[in-house]
Amino acid sequence: MSTTIPTRPPESLTKNVEAIEASAHVVGAAFLGDVGALALADGRVLLRDAEGAISDVAAHPDAGLLSFASDGKSLVTGGDDGRVVATSAKGEANEIADEKSKWIDAVATNGDGAIAWSAGRSVKARDGKGKIKQWAPPSSVRGLVFAPKGYRLGVAHNNGASLWFPNTDAKPDLLEWKGSHLDIMWSPNGRFVVTSMQENQLHGWGLPEKQHMRMSGYPGKTRSMSWSHDGLWLATSGADAVIIWPFQGEKGPMGKPPRECGVRPAKVTSVAFHPKALVVAAGYDDGCILLCRLTDASELLVRPAGKEGGAISALAWDANGRRMLFGSREGAAGLLTLPV
Repeated sequence: MSTTIPTRPPESLTKNVEAIEASAHVVGAAFLGDVGALALADGRVLLRDAEGAISDVAAHPDAGLLSFASDGKSLVTGGDDGRVVATSAKGEANEIADEKSKWIDAVATNGDGAIAWSAGRSVKARDGKGKIKQWAPPSSVRGLVFAPKGYRLGVAHNNGASLWFPNTDAKPDLLEWKGSHLDIMWSPNGRFVVTSMQENQLHGWGLPEKQHMRMSGYPGKTRSMSWSHDGLWLATSGADAVIIWPFQGEKGPMGKPPRECGVRPAKVTSVAFHPKALVVAAGYDDGCILLCRLTDASELLVRPAGKEGGAISALAWDANGRRMLFGSREGAAGLLTLPV
C-alpha cells in the first residue's frame, strides 16, 4: 500500500463540533435514538440527550468496562466484574448476566433483542425471549458478531472463526486459518466474514464455499472496521490512511487493490462509514478526525491534530447520518452536527 501526503489542507467542520468531557478512555460510542452514548473504561456509560444534557450511569461500579455493542435501543457493555449490562437511553441499567468476576471479553447484539457474550472459553447467547444457550470454543474469544439475518453467531478465536446456530444442536461451522483472530465482522449481505488478526492483517472467507481472502500490508494492527451502507466496501484502520477493500462480486477483494483515503502522517485508529453516503469518518492516533468522500477524495476536517485527548478510539453516526459522536483514549469526546 503506497501513500502520498496531500498538500492542500481540508475544509473545516470544526465549528460544528460540541465538546464533551468524558474524563476516561472512551471504549465505544453509539446512538440510542437521539441520545448519544459513550462506553467508558472506568465503568460508566455517559449519555448526551437531544437537548444537550449530559448524565452518566454507573453500569459497572468500581470495575473496568471492557467491551460494548449496541442495537440502537440500548448500549450493552461487558466488564472485568463479570457482568453484562444493558443501558437504555433513559439511563436505566439492567443486568443481563453475571459470570462471577470472569472478564467479559466481547459482546454482540442484533435487532431482535438477542445478546451474546464471551468469558474465557465460554460463549453464551440469549435470544429475544431470554433463552440462553452456551458453547465452548476451542480457545478464548476476542470477537463476536451476529449474522445480518437469522439467529447465528460468528466467533473469532485462535486459528480461525466459528459460525454457531445457538438454537440447534448442530456443531458450529469452523472457518480455519492459522493465527490469532481478534475482531470479526459479517458483511450486510451475509456473503462474507472478515476477522482482524494479531499478525497485522485481515482474513476473510466467502460463504458458503469458505473461500479464503487474505488482506495484508498493514504497518499496524487493524482494530476498527466498518462496512459502507451498500455493503460493497470495507473501511479499516491500521495504516497512515483509511484502507478500503472492495467487496463487489463473489470473490470479494481478491485480485483487486484496496483504495486509500485520508492519507496523513499519523496512523488511523478508528473508522466509521456514513449510514447513507460513501463518506467515511477517520480518527487518527494524533487526535485528528477527517471525513473523506470516496467519489472524489475530498476531505473535511472535524477535529485538528494535537488537541488534548490522545488517539481517537470511538466513532459512531446516528441513523440519519446527521450527527457523529467521537471519543478518545484520554477522555476527550465530542458531537459533530452536519450543517443542513
